[in-house]
Amino acid sequence: MTRFVQTLVSGCRGWLPVAVLALLAIFAWRGEAHARDLVITDMSQSAGKGEYSASFVLRGKPQTRILRLANPDRIAIDFIDTLSAASIAAPPENGFVESIRHGLVSSNRYRFIFRLKRQAFAAIRTEERPGGQVIVLSIQPSDVAPGPVASVEAPGAQPEATDLKQNAAKPERKLTIVLDPGHGGIDNGAVSRSGTHEKDINLELAFALRDSLLAKGGVRVVLTREDDTFIPLDARAAAGRRERADLFISIHADSIRQSALRGATVYTLSETASDELSRQVAAAENASDRFAGEEWQKEKPDVFDILLDLTRRETVSFSEHFATSLVHDLATRDIRLINRPKRSAGFKVLKAPDVPSVLVEFGFLSNRQDERLLQDDAWREEVAAATADAVMNFFGGTEQGGRRGCTAADECDKSTTKTAIDRPKAD
Repeated sequence: MTRFVQTLVSGCRGWLPVAVLALLAIFAWRGEAHARDLVITDMSQSAGKGEYSASFVLRGKPQTRILRLANPDRIAIDFIDTLSAASIAAPPENGFVESIRHGLVSSNRYRFIFRLKRQAFAAIRTEERPGGQVIVLSIQPSDVAPGPVASVEAPGAQPEATDLKQNAAKPERKLTIVLDPGHGGIDNGAVSRSGTHEKDINLELAFALRDSLLAKGGVRVVLTREDDTFIPLDARAAAGRRERADLFISIHADSIRQSALRGATVYTLSETASDELSRQVAAAENASDRFAGEEWQKEKPDVFDILLDLTRRETVSFSEHFATSLVHDLATRDIRLINRPKRSAGFKVLKAPDVPSVLVEFGFLSNRQDERLLQDDAWREEVAAATADAVMNFFGGTEQGGRRGCTAADECDKSTTKTAIDRPKAD
């Protein structure tokens, strides 16, 4: 469905009325849904003395995959090409599951993560029903120490899966992170009193974060720009979708009137700014498109608001979870944060409906102390390492899917970075 809507929108020229466009899209979507309409319609939980179980009622028969994630111990279940319309309650009193998180982890995977209170193993079984399935995840005690994180993958739920350690199938694909160094080209971004350009700081921070992520192993990193190039905001967001990113991080170092304010801030998308500072920062960042050509400044039909509202809500929810985790991890590494460091506003670059996205202001060029840090190679490496650790911890640690640290002899000298945006052609 998502690909169809993308094609429909990109193929439109002129001012076709939104209502007509929406009707055409809905008509095509309903036809496609007849073939595959994968939705989690309900989720229930139960707990006994020796077991916790979660039952997922599904319309359609999706592929599923279970994973064990380390540091902290968690069990995850992925539903491929599936969305959730289920209301999720807190776990009942039990001896195994402490909490549940859920949301889109990429454009085609919806994940439930069960944080464990103790070592355990998971199994899933499938019960057929008219028009779909019930997939039951059971978590039971295990005296066996957890092995490497592995996944189980099958067409439909894996029947009677045993301990994940014994079912080590092919590892999950590489984690894909898109890094977006803000501004570039004719758009300098913020400029400090001493003449430091934000666009240059953002690019250096992106390079440092790229290197820290690649050093973890098993990570694919994509940059929206690798040089002094201007990229419109919509094109930056589109890069995350095209690369099927698990996470999109937009990197900034803004300037504000309050020169005493310093420290990092993590922003997520919201229609209404969480506070006046967030409104000002979003307005400044969104103004980058004043440098874009007329084609990029035209309003796009809101087809996504009509057809993908559920996807957008779940993506924002996942982004919120990551933002909270990132703020916590930065604080534990003694990276300076502003007061109330997790905020939200209507950032255009975060509006991809199916890619979890955050915008990180690593500091303020309007503050002299922050400016000195932002220009310091050692500090950039430190904050990049802290951010990379936060990303890997959130997605399950450096061992997820068989990942390992790289050495100079192998993965570290094989950059998986590439520029995500095609250069604009001259007229």
